[in-house]
This record gives sequence, C-alpha cells and structure tokens, in this order.
Amino acid sequence: MSTTIKPTEVGTAFLTTPVTESAEKIWTLEQRTEEQRMIQESCETFVEREVLPKLDAIEHQEPGVMLNLLKKAGEQGLLSIEIPEDFDGADLGLLTAVLIAASQKEASFSVAYGAHTSIGSLPIVYYGTEEQKKKYLPKIASGEWISAYALTEPGVGSDAMHLSTRAELSPDGKHYILNGTKQWITNAGFADVMVAFARIGDNKPSAFIVEASYPGVSTGPEERKMGIKGSSTRQVIFDNTPVPVENLLGEIHKGYKIAFNILNIGRLKLGAGTVGGARNALKLAATYTTERKAFGKYLHEFGMIKKKLARMAAETYAAESEVFRTAANIDNAQRSSDENTEHMFKAVEDYAVEASLAKVHGSEVLAMVVDEGVQIFGGYGFMQEYPIEKAYRDARIQRIFEGTNEINRQVASGTLFQRAMSGKINLMGVYPQVEARVKAGQAASVAGDSVPAELRDAVNALERAKDATIYSAVRIAMKHMQALRDEQEFIEYLANLLIDLYATDSALARAIQAVRRGDAESATHVKLAQLASWLAFSRIRTNLDQMIMTYIDEARVAKELERVRSYVGDYQLNGVALQRTIADIVVEKQGYPL
Repeated sequence: MSTTIKPTEVGTAFLTTPVTESAEKIWTLEQRTEEQRMIQESCETFVEREVLPKLDAIEHQEPGVMLNLLKKAGEQGLLSIEIPEDFDGADLGLLTAVLIAASQKEASFSVAYGAHTSIGSLPIVYYGTEEQKKKYLPKIASGEWISAYALTEPGVGSDAMHLSTRAELSPDGKHYILNGTKQWITNAGFADVMVAFARIGDNKPSAFIVEASYPGVSTGPEERKMGIKGSSTRQVIFDNTPVPVENLLGEIHKGYKIAFNILNIGRLKLGAGTVGGARNALKLAATYTTERKAFGKYLHEFGMIKKKLARMAAETYAAESEVFRTAANIDNAQRSSDENTEHMFKAVEDYAVEASLAKVHGSEVLAMVVDEGVQIFGGYGFMQEYPIEKAYRDARIQRIFEGTNEINRQVASGTLFQRAMSGKINLMGVYPQVEARVKAGQAASVAGDSVPAELRDAVNALERAKDATIYSAVRIAMKHMQALRDEQEFIEYLANLLIDLYATDSALARAIQAVRRGDAESATHVKLAQLASWLAFSRIRTNLDQMIMTYIDEARVAKELERVRSYVGDYQLNGVALQRTIADIVVEKQGYPL
C-alpha cells in the first residue's frame, strides 16, 4: 500500500472547520513521497515517449494503436497500481492512482487508461470473490486483458436504477442469460472482459463479470465523437448471452452499490485528470504567448492576456488543491478501515460530497482554461494543426462523464443535508452560533498571527462566506423540508457555493501550509491562493444573492439581503497588479507556476 499519511478530517468538515485548522491537517501535492514522485515521473515519461508521438494515429483511431499502448502501459506496471499484491498488483493505493491520473497529457489515452484501471477493474478488486480475483485480476494488472464498464443504456442516461438489460437464470441454474444493449462503453472495441449491470426480474440491478468471448456478445460501430476520438466508444449488445452464475459480482440485486461506490472514486480520478489537462493547456498557451507577436509586442505583454494566464493558473491551483486533499482523505479512510469491503466503502461514502465537488469544479476549470487557451491562440486556436484545438474538443466530455455536473451538484447538496440530518456533520449543532453571528453582524476573525499577513483578509472572507452559506441554506431547507429535492435551482445555488467554498478552503490551507513549512515556492502559493479566493468570492456573493432572492419570502428579501451582504462584506484586493505578477511567473515557467 502507499505510505501511511496522517489522519486528516471527516467528510464535509471543511464547511464547519476554520481553514487555519485545516491547514494543519490536509495532505497537499508537496507532501509526495519519493516513491510517489518516481511513479508519477514514470507515467509522465511513458506518455511522452509512447503516447504523444502517436497523436495523429490516436486521433484517427488507427486499428491496434490504443490497445497496444494500454498493453505497453501494463508492461511498465502502470495498470497494476490499485490491484492487490496477491493478484500480481502493486497495491499502491488510491492516492498514487490519482497522482497518475493527473499525469496524463493525452485525453483519449487517459480515458482508455482510466476505464481499464478504475471502473473496469476496481469492482472486481473490491467485490470479487477469491476465485474471481485469481482468474481476472492478474490478466488485468498485466494488460493481457483489457477491461470495460457497461452500465449506461440508451434512453436511461444517468438514471442507473431503471436499466432495461435483463438477466434470467437458465433452467439448469448454471448461467444467467443476459439480454439488452449498453451505450457509450469505453474500450468496448477491444475489451476482453467487462463489468456489466442487469436486472433480474423487477429487482434492483445486479453486477456481472462478462467476457467478450461469451456467445451473444457483440458491439456496434465506433461512435463518431466531438472529442476523445482516439478512445473506443461503442454499444455493447447482449443477445441471450450465457454468464456463469459464479460470475455474479457482489450480492444479487445490489449491483447499484457497486456502481455508486465505484463512481465516487471515478469522479475523483476524473477531477485529477482535468487538473492535468488544465496544466497542459496552460503550458500550451503560455508558450505561445512568448512566440507570437501583435502590434510589435509579444502576447504576454498585453494586460488582457496576463489576466487570462493568471486566472487559468489560479483556478487550476484551487482545483488541484481540492483533488489531492480529497484523494488523501479517502485513501487514508480506506486504509484505516479493515479489509471488509462494506467498511471500506462506508469510508469512501464519507467523502462523496468532496468527490462530486472535485469532479464538477475540475471539469469546469478545465473548460475555462481550454477556452481561454483557444482565445489566446486566436484564429490559430481554431485550426486543427494547433494542439489547443484538440484540447478544447477533448475537454467537453468531462462535464458529462461519471454523472453529469448537474447530477453531481444534486449529489453534493443532497448528501450534505443527509449527513447533517444523521449527525455525521455538525451543521445543525453550529447553526445557532452561526445565526447569532450573522444576525448580530459580528463575524469572527480567525486569521491570527499563524496566518501569513497576505492571506488574512482572504481567510476571514472565506469564514464569513461559510457562515452566510450555512445561515441561508439551513433557513431555506427548513422551510421546504421534504420538498427540497424538487427545488433544483436551490440545489444548484447551494452546490455552487459548496464548490467555491471547498476549492477556496483547499487553496488557502495549502498556501498557509507551504508558508509554515518554509517551502521555496511559498510566495507563489500565496499569490495563487489570493487570486483564487478573490475570483471565488464574487461568485459566492452572486450565488448567495440569487438563493436569497428566490427562496426567502418576498416580504423579507430586502432585509435578509442586507443582513447577509453586510455580514459577508468585501475582500479587497488589487486584482490587476496580482494578475500581472502571476502572469509573469507563468510566462517565466512556460506554464503552470508550481
């Protein structure tokens, strides 16, 4: 397993724990062990040497190219990270796997790799019987067999509980006979084995290990996609496919537990992948600004371009901070539990909110970064011979993968209230004190001498924003109670607030930690955290305003707006000067400044 990290925090604790306290607890990228650095560098080297030289062949989906790359990755040990040693794996844990996910620089390969190493294999790792693990995991770890995950169906989309694929027990009781069609299945064109979901009767879905060589398994043609063109995406059709009863995965009628638990991990890894994509796109853009001139000046000398580069870097910093914070918490929680799968995934569930926030925020930061990247390239950014064009197309799927961002916003807000009602987060316990502070207009100042002077205003602004969010959200939730699930606009406003609060909290905690540690790059950490906080603060105020104006009684709206706006206050910062400074660092580093 990966090196043990110190205990950190319970799920959703960021909302009720001061960032000054979190800075003492959370894991950051700067804490990588030497082993983790070497593995990450090994992955980066593999991508540079084996994947990037084949970009054109990947984009045109030349037969055998992606399959051979995955098999080569297996030879390098890159497919075995989370597979136990007893089954020929490296058993290095989730945190190391997330580090690798952030090291990918080509989206199609990243998608194929992720489908194999995550959703295509982890269900067997966690839920397989000893016999199933012995049979399949060594082949998956080495790349001898490539795996896939067959859940989505035509017309069903994110509603995984209403699958139409059926499994019926054969008369002799030796097989389940599968019939149905799966859609948009990654790696379907060359997968040897897949985890597939089907319903037995009218019960909830069950999970099965299905080999592609079984009778009745076929695939449709390759889908013609906007982006990630090099990954294989096809329909998988089961036509009276006999699956041995011993290939039932986990408990009968409880495949939904496998699907949801694995998706929590998949969302986190996707968030890590988007961070890697954002860093790569920033590198492309930063380098281009040193090569292209307009009106006799290099692009990076223009203020509007500086603004773009700085914001791309700061938003990426915040997304990166929350991804690795979450990964370490889940990894630690998994290893702190016993070998019991249910206990392990109970630990994972504690961070379902953070996993969804990391996925949504990471994918939306990536969308911003590639969009600004195209804009920096100008007309050339629209041309296929420039790699930013491909990055732009490839990024679009990330807001749809692993549950759309709309679904993940519902998961984040809904799970927060579930945890509050069950007492797993002390939201209701702190509410009276929060309400008293907001109504009295007396915000606590938590940024003492232990916080770098440059970050104290940001820290205090963040804590005021947390109070205002708790105050407003709880008041509105108590009004709507059970009908809250139908108020999707409120759910979205709250999710947006949680996204910015968690990302800002993570960025500030990381920067504070860097200063306390005496990191050589601590000044850059501070600047990135300042800008990320400043940008998030304006969004936080907007979402609070919209939530209050929509969901507070009309007669009380003006009073509540005045109260909350006064309490939240301002975070005053010379954004232009800060952006210029960060942009200069980005240009000097030819990309992400850390």
